[in-house]
Amino acid sequence: MKIAFIKRLTLLCFALNALACSSTKDQEDLLRTERETPETPKITEAPETPETSETDGAWELVFEDEFNTNLDQWNIWQGGAFNNEIQLYTTEQLTLENGLLTITAERKSATGATTPFNTTPKDFNYVSGRLETKTQFGPSNIEGENEYRIVSRIKLPEGTGMWPAFWTYADPWPTNGEIDILEARGNRRTTFQSNIFYGTAPNMPLTKDEDTAKNHQLNTDITDNFHTYELIWKANSLDILFDNVLLHTYIADSKNFVAELFGKKQQIALNLAVGGVFFEGISQNQFVSSATMQVDWVRVYKK
Repeated sequence: MKIAFIKRLTLLCFALNALACSSTKDQEDLLRTERETPETPKITEAPETPETSETDGAWELVFEDEFNTNLDQWNIWQGGAFNNEIQLYTTEQLTLENGLLTITAERKSATGATTPFNTTPKDFNYVSGRLETKTQFGPSNIEGENEYRIVSRIKLPEGTGMWPAFWTYADPWPTNGEIDILEARGNRRTTFQSNIFYGTAPNMPLTKDEDTAKNHQLNTDITDNFHTYELIWKANSLDILFDNVLLHTYIADSKNFVAELFGKKQQIALNLAVGGVFFEGISQNQFVSSATMQVDWVRVYKK
């Protein structure tokens, strides 16, 4: 993710009293996730949610992974990443069971490549997982692919330091664009963010967060259950949906460069980062020791 990017009342009250009833919302959010290491959720069959928006007969399904067998449709990231993140991505942190992909982040000392593009050894404080589709997707002027719909059903992790994401991009970044459908902070359990990146030269985005980063405040805890996160990508707009409800439309303009993304193909990425620019100013000692992101399925449609 190039940046483009808590349960019970009794425990909260106990923590607040222990800290002389701290009054700020940020302190309350932090206490919700730092009271203890979250228990790793038991992997169970994920309950279904409505999918009416994506089963419109006009859409053609062009990619699907129900995570029942293997990860043959994906490339597995091996190495560190960017944005001052502190995790080493390894295959071992990706598991399949009962039709779910589970990405586990855990505090564990490890040494590995600085990034997949820089093999210089580096020490890491966490291990986690990241994978990307081998196929790239995106709308163009070709008949039958003027619009794309990219959707996934995900249960997000809880805890300070956890940075899950569902997004698309292509290298050289950001000349082929990046669309963050979902980025979240594990200690802000009713909010997620979407964003866009684009530039004409490698590693030099023209987009600015103040123009493109959008926070989506919800009336539900998105770490408690599975929800669908969705992008509808057209020539001059990007729609961001949550459980089939439209949250925001990026209309093409000179600041978001949505029009420039049209015709560019991007791979889909799923990952659970730790720390980094999403948690600047917060000590690693305050991060939870482990958490999981679970993915029920990923689907892509075009028309």
